[in-house]
Amino acid sequence: MDVSLLTSQAKDAALRLAAAPTSLKNAALMHMAEALEANIPLILRENGRDLENARQNQMSEAMLDRLALSEARIRDMADGVRQVARLADPVGEVVGGERRPNGLNIRKVRVPFGVIAIIYEARPNVTADSAALCLKSGNAVILRGGKEAFRSNNAIAGILSAAVCEAGLPEACIQMVSDTSRETANALMRANGGIDLLIPRGGAGLIRACVENATVPVIQTGTGICHIYVDESADEAMAEDIVFNAKTSRPSVCNACECLLVHRGIAESFLPRMKRRLDEKQVELRCCPSSAAILGGARAATDADYDTEFLDYILAVKVVDSVEDAISHINRHGTGHSECIVTHSLDNARLFQLTVDAAAVYVNASTRFTDGGEFGLGAEIGISTQKMHARGPMGLRELTSCKYLIDGDGHVR
Repeated sequence: MDVSLLTSQAKDAALRLAAAPTSLKNAALMHMAEALEANIPLILRENGRDLENARQNQMSEAMLDRLALSEARIRDMADGVRQVARLADPVGEVVGGERRPNGLNIRKVRVPFGVIAIIYEARPNVTADSAALCLKSGNAVILRGGKEAFRSNNAIAGILSAAVCEAGLPEACIQMVSDTSRETANALMRANGGIDLLIPRGGAGLIRACVENATVPVIQTGTGICHIYVDESADEAMAEDIVFNAKTSRPSVCNACECLLVHRGIAESFLPRMKRRLDEKQVELRCCPSSAAILGGARAATDADYDTEFLDYILAVKVVDSVEDAISHINRHGTGHSECIVTHSLDNARLFQLTVDAAAVYVNASTRFTDGGEFGLGAEIGISTQKMHARGPMGLRELTSCKYLIDGDGHVR
């Protein structure tokens, strides 16, 4: 596929979109939402074909859950698009500036990046979320999904781009790469002058490939080796509920808990009750020697287990001697996504939040809240785990850059 043609079309569309009034963008978003609901049978048929292929390729149940759509999930996608339409438009927002002593009036305002490329894997809802957020923030988007969701993604993207065109904006505001070869991904990564920003969404391998090989700007997102540390002062019932929610409510997402750290002073009482609760969902525990001795017969953890995003009903477990030990472990093995301490100690909570290196650091709350909607941002393009420009859930403002607008009256220097 000719990626240069896609980027050329996207550049032209981005110029029109950058100048589009909020009312027109919102009208296009409402058309998109209505089109999704009107085409539920088509989307489900194409998604069914993807699921059939995935089962033949022995995809795990957790990953099948990521891939699967239902009428309810599609309506949720449409509602997410409508929610984006209701959000404030970031384009043109004045974020700073002043009138200089010489009379120059300087304003710093939000503007679109231009063309955003998104490379992602087996979640078709990303297609709708990304298209809606990019359009509202004034960016044309080129989507390149994974082969697992190829038919679902193509159906959704085609529906959305047609709806945008009906609303009066260029169809090329939303484009889908029509093949899933490595060559097209590499071409997007190196489309200097055509792509203004690349956002990868998926597993560690995909993100690493983009960060290491891209010559266009990249925002690193997604990989979540998230920890929950149960402090010696923790309320055990509270900790049990938080761990159970963070691990089992949806284990295939990046804000699910992958490692449980427990203070030695509470381990003998807490770990057996936690195991009983996790047994309800057949969660496999991979334990350090101390936690294995307490639980008896548990599978021993390897060094690699503490560096693995399982995305499944698997949980690494380790007993630690102090909050400092927990922080050290997290900063060594975490991916900068979301971390939690369960504690009644204000001192330990403060130390944890100040020194854990992550985009979202929780006290007494599940890591599953790291989400654009839960943070009041609407749908999100991803969870940034880097520190430049955007960190944490990326909503509309994070999809803009800034420019300075300067008004003078014949000023010369």
